[in-house]
Amino acid sequence: MAPPPARTRPQSGHAPSRSRPRRGLTGSSARALVIAIARAAAARSGLLPPPPQSLARSRALSSRARCTVSRERGALRLRGGALGAVSREPRGGGARGAVSREPRGGGARGAVSREPRGGGARGAVSRELPARRRSPARSLTLTWSPAMDPHRTGSPYQPAIEALESHPEKKFYNVSKLGGAKYDSLPYSIRVLFESSVRNCDGFLVKETDAMNILDWKTKQNHVEVPFCPARVVLQDFTGIPAMVDFAAMREAVRNAGGDPVKVNPACPTDLTVDHSLQIDFSKCAIQNAPNPGGGEQRPLARLSPLKPPLRKPPPCRGHSGCRGSCGAGEAGRGPGAFSAQIENTPILCPFHLQPVPEPETVLKNQEMEFGRNRERLQFFKWSSKVFENISIIPPETGTAHQVNLEYLSRVVFDVKDFLHPDSVVGTDSHTTMVNGLGILGWGVGGIETEAVMLGMPLTLTLPEVVGCELTGTVSPFATSIDIVLSITKHLRQADVAGKFVEFFGSGVSQLSVADRTTIANMCPEYGAILSFFPVDNVTLKHLKHAGFDKAKLEVTEAYLKAVKLFRNDESSSREPEYSQVVQVSLSSIIPYVSGPKRSQDRVAVNNMKSDFQACLNEKSGVKGFQIAAEKQNDIVPVQYEGNEYKLSHGCVVIAAVISCTNNCNPSVMLAAGLLAKKAVEAGLVVKPYIRTSLSPGSGMVTHYLSSSGVLPYLSKLGFEVVGYGCSTCVGNTAPLPEAIRNAIKQGDIIACGVLSGTKNFEGRLCDCVRANYLASPPLVVAYAIAGTVQIDFDTEPLGTGFNGKSIYLRDIWPTRQELHTVEEERVISSMFKELKEKMEKGNKRWNLLEAPESTLFPWDLKSTYIRCPSFFDKLAKEAVPSQAVENAHVLLFLGDSVTTDHISPAGSIARSSAAAKYLTSKGLTPREFNSYGARRGNDAVMTRGTFANIKLLNKFIGKPAPKTIHFPSGQTLDVFEAAELYQKEGIPVIILAGKKYGLGSSRDWAAKGPFLLGVKAVLAESYEKVHRSQLIGIGIAPLQFRPGENPSTLGLTGREQFSILFPSELLPRMTLDVKTSTGKVFSVIALFENNVEITLYKNGGSLNFVARRFL
Repeated sequence: MAPPPARTRPQSGHAPSRSRPRRGLTGSSARALVIAIARAAAARSGLLPPPPQSLARSRALSSRARCTVSRERGALRLRGGALGAVSREPRGGGARGAVSREPRGGGARGAVSREPRGGGARGAVSRELPARRRSPARSLTLTWSPAMDPHRTGSPYQPAIEALESHPEKKFYNVSKLGGAKYDSLPYSIRVLFESSVRNCDGFLVKETDAMNILDWKTKQNHVEVPFCPARVVLQDFTGIPAMVDFAAMREAVRNAGGDPVKVNPACPTDLTVDHSLQIDFSKCAIQNAPNPGGGEQRPLARLSPLKPPLRKPPPCRGHSGCRGSCGAGEAGRGPGAFSAQIENTPILCPFHLQPVPEPETVLKNQEMEFGRNRERLQFFKWSSKVFENISIIPPETGTAHQVNLEYLSRVVFDVKDFLHPDSVVGTDSHTTMVNGLGILGWGVGGIETEAVMLGMPLTLTLPEVVGCELTGTVSPFATSIDIVLSITKHLRQADVAGKFVEFFGSGVSQLSVADRTTIANMCPEYGAILSFFPVDNVTLKHLKHAGFDKAKLEVTEAYLKAVKLFRNDESSSREPEYSQVVQVSLSSIIPYVSGPKRSQDRVAVNNMKSDFQACLNEKSGVKGFQIAAEKQNDIVPVQYEGNEYKLSHGCVVIAAVISCTNNCNPSVMLAAGLLAKKAVEAGLVVKPYIRTSLSPGSGMVTHYLSSSGVLPYLSKLGFEVVGYGCSTCVGNTAPLPEAIRNAIKQGDIIACGVLSGTKNFEGRLCDCVRANYLASPPLVVAYAIAGTVQIDFDTEPLGTGFNGKSIYLRDIWPTRQELHTVEEERVISSMFKELKEKMEKGNKRWNLLEAPESTLFPWDLKSTYIRCPSFFDKLAKEAVPSQAVENAHVLLFLGDSVTTDHISPAGSIARSSAAAKYLTSKGLTPREFNSYGARRGNDAVMTRGTFANIKLLNKFIGKPAPKTIHFPSGQTLDVFEAAELYQKEGIPVIILAGKKYGLGSSRDWAAKGPFLLGVKAVLAESYEKVHRSQLIGIGIAPLQFRPGENPSTLGLTGREQFSILFPSELLPRMTLDVKTSTGKVFSVIALFENNVEITLYKNGGSLNFVARRFL
């Protein structure tokens, strides 16, 4: 599409208008939003490319082209100006497949369907949209700004747009030519930031100086703040529901102010996954009668759902002690053909949040409870999926946010109407960083930040340091992925990478699979980095091939990334980027470890295991020693078991449990155990029958990929049969040892051992007669079970004797990393993507049958205690109210240093004596039904009452930790909410006094929203955590800072005074303001607005009102 001709841009930054004079952001610039929204609707209809990230951001609109939007026979048409007639053809092999919309009942919206990517493994997402009462041929003449298009004229960087050499129909910003040698020295992650700034440069929210600052990263890191416009947003339901409630409330406010609520939609592509609602109410074996982690009403279960499949006879439990059912199973044989029954595949669940159970009946019961308990929230999400553009709701039972993000939502390269740019994402889950392993820049942020991006605003971040982590050497054959991940995590934690980007380079990177990389990136919260970036390379492309990317898509992806120098190649002669610091990790130095024999922190190198255990026998009884007399250390106790004689000695293994609850996100270690078992069986090795072996996957997906890779029967042959899903051996739920074995251990005072791949190994935890317990990787558990003892040197001693009397060593059966990667990519990855595709195509029967409103506005239920229309927009009008002075404000709270967002934001359970509890009680709820603050994030009445309700809050007015304050007009000591409510009824504004580092901790949206709804107009603090400072501005609270060397104590403030703060009509960044107190004292504070964007947001009452006002 040829760009419209350039026009001269006025110095004022405003585009000329042919209809009426422009009056700035709060006036006719809203008309530009109408055009932008029309373009967004056209994009969703498949007629125009989705708008760039500057949509709904640009203040300085460039020259315009006249156009007409019309609907003819149910189809949206855009004509006029330099565009002519615009249509969209299906995209062959595009980033997301072709998007089409069929008219439904002649309405403006039809059914949206997404075709598979070039026939790949990715399925179709469909959504039924309600019919609109709109004329089928209604036209509206609008003005469209070419500044809204990725090809836009007027952008200072438009000359950098080029055609992709191998695919000339594809266009992109060739940022590598813009930056020259400076660009070549940038870390890959900073290159992504630079491309985003170039593509989204609009002169207001993203300026040329921002792009140049990023290009000068080497000298500007840690010194400047830059905007970043992510390509998309990922939400999970707990943090996503407040955002969607705000959008629903914004629609209502826009309607009440005379605007069209249909125009209110997210400006940035957003995916919300309902994955945090599942609670374990029913389980099969080890987890019986699990507590309700979220609280709330335990409703009686209705009759079993008609969706329930026929039940099959469960596999034998082999005497598993946690089994409370009558399975009628005894000892399962290990002879030829005694393979376990295949376990039905079950939902993929999150290894970092919940570990549910997978048996068909219990799954259905838990799902019924989930839909019953969360019906209100689910109906709201269903309504959102029907009425909002630019958002997709992934229903329950589909997968976790980070799983769906990795396996379905990730594009790697966006292809928007043949215009290419890198994929990037922010999400409300700390594990969003997993996508860094695919070469996608992304990290977790708070609710306010994601909501701002959804509203069309950029994130602001300090240009970060980038730590280069150089991987060298060759991985030890016996080192598992978990060994590698934990070793790298340890090195990064020691390197102090908190608050920095980490980027991996070096020859060792190619030895890591994508699963390894995503696991390392997922550990960011453990070592404090913002993200851990692995640039795209050949390993990534191979993974994408198995993930369903078709050949054409892969070719475009590779060509584009190489053109903009975002493709990493070990064979390339180009120099490595320059980094703030370099941390070197030699993969050759990573060796396998086990932990024990009594504490998980006592690590033992596997090659030292034999000598270490011998030392433990000699050592005095304590945290590691057993104090066995030297003359008894070689004792052997013969025992008869099942007609055969066996010999027990110190170090003999009697329990071997493979538990995958901590290894779900990386299948390689479980596959390694399966492949080792396969090779062992084929070599003729066996496990002694008295050893209690078990296989307890953390989810049904583990069983699924073990089965699909063909290794499950071999594990079963060695006795590692699936015993159930849940915490079992590591919490002590182990079947009793055979009586003969128990007696022999006790009579001979034998130090018997248990080996498991769990997380707990305290002495006697597994069994009272098993005194030494070691934590090991799954393949090592199988190896020690075959050896029958921990007193073995794997390098020099054989595991056992195979066919024809041949000695078999561990090195003979240990799978190579190449074998693991091949099986992982070709069997596991493709299988996982195939299953996810099927889930996305078929949908969810309960979700599909769930009834929800189809109205443009959400019908708020006044009786609901979960979903409530918030009051953020109560004073919304077309024109922003000029900044007014804060006069005679009382201090709501007088706080000290290091007040965290945990002190401010509602979190955890609702205390029975709290203001929130009183509110819920007034609604007829019992304490059992209170649930948690997290579950009620969609109700501002509950969340406001929970603000500053932390029992550890230290208010200087009270003098001890308590969520209390003083209402000074009456002198009463009240809950913080009750005092704030009285102040608001009396028309008295309130402020907060605080010390240093106000707002520390993780980003929480209600840490800003809550104080706003309490009536707080400003915070006066010595210093702020920078993210929280921006959140206060984003909600409409002024962050004011005492001048250096001054604080309430030096100024003689008691907090009992009344304060007046004058805000001039023309605020400037970091302007000094005067504060007057009722005692006559006058002092100055600094208004911590860093730029004109923040001032504009504040004057508009925060980002929510700023965006809402532009729809009027």
